[in-house]
Amino acid sequence: MENSSRIRQCIKAATHGFVGREQLAELIILAAIAKEHLLVIGPPGTAKSAVVRRMAKTMNGQYFEYLLGRFTEPSELFGTVDLQKLREGTVETDTSGMLPEAEIVFLDEVFLGSTAILNTLLGILNERQFRRGHTQIACPLKICIGASNSLPEDEGLAAFADRFLLHLFIDPVADNFIEDMLAGGWQAEYAEINLSLSLDELADLSEQVKNVNLDKIFSPFADAIRLLRQNNINLSDRRVVKTLKLIAAAALVNGRLEAEKKDLWPLFYVLPTIDMQQRGQEILKDVFTLSNNSQLFYATESATQQPNARSERLIELATYCINNDDTQIESVLREIDANYTAGTVPEQLKLLRAQLIDLITKDV
Repeated sequence: MENSSRIRQCIKAATHGFVGREQLAELIILAAIAKEHLLVIGPPGTAKSAVVRRMAKTMNGQYFEYLLGRFTEPSELFGTVDLQKLREGTVETDTSGMLPEAEIVFLDEVFLGSTAILNTLLGILNERQFRRGHTQIACPLKICIGASNSLPEDEGLAAFADRFLLHLFIDPVADNFIEDMLAGGWQAEYAEINLSLSLDELADLSEQVKNVNLDKIFSPFADAIRLLRQNNINLSDRRVVKTLKLIAAAALVNGRLEAEKKDLWPLFYVLPTIDMQQRGQEILKDVFTLSNNSQLFYATESATQQPNARSERLIELATYCINNDDTQIESVLREIDANYTAGTVPEQLKLLRAQLIDLITKDV
């Protein structure tokens, strides 16, 4: 659990300059620890690829990226036939530097892959095994991030999409953040990433997932699933059970070996469509009231829209303003006061609020 303290720094380094993309970076970390996969749905030009590349660099793992098209051949992803072996009468694939040997994989326009490609991918995603001809190897894959402009309507492709446990829907930066996007984008263009969270460190956390005590959350989690079903939101048994890994990973990242009700928020991202997520957020608002995560707070806040989840982000913002005498002080104060009363504001945030007020009044 000591490795969890470095996660926040690495997320900030990877998303520096990218407005509103912290949620994506945080979910990449969560998925990698749980050894599950992430599907990102959004229009072109929304920095999906850029954030994934920078997270891969921060995680310092063997990276493979490909933009799929209708005419993409399996060999472009998995490797060509080894000619030397073929001369000897054996059909084997040379996978050097290709997807089967990667630890972090990003597949853009993933649903444009052929049946042959998607069937091979299923084996790698589900079993971490690559089988082709006489080639059978264990894949070191930690996480696959798939991206597309939209969810597929075809039943076969929808079944493939279901293999990505987490679904994130992203939009272009809102109008009121365009200036921030321009300034940040200019910085991101030239920013260097000097901080890394190695995959070995994440692997240590992954190994601890099975040791997380889930006794406290079985009952509230089961109630949440029943509540969704009562409102005609049905998840497959496989997705329900796999969600436990995300809950355990969320607890670990928060520095605990025991999951609590505050860790149920990943359930939001398991809901596979944007309609289900929007409805589910409202249906589960009481379940998500306590949601909180000190390292993955953008993802938590976006999932739950609860003040408790918002506090960690405001604490980080307020601390940054105090340390840098930042011009955002007044807007941070307004957001704190809009979300909390004197009786509900968390103690740490209350102290930071007082320091912010001192900063803006010292020269008055």
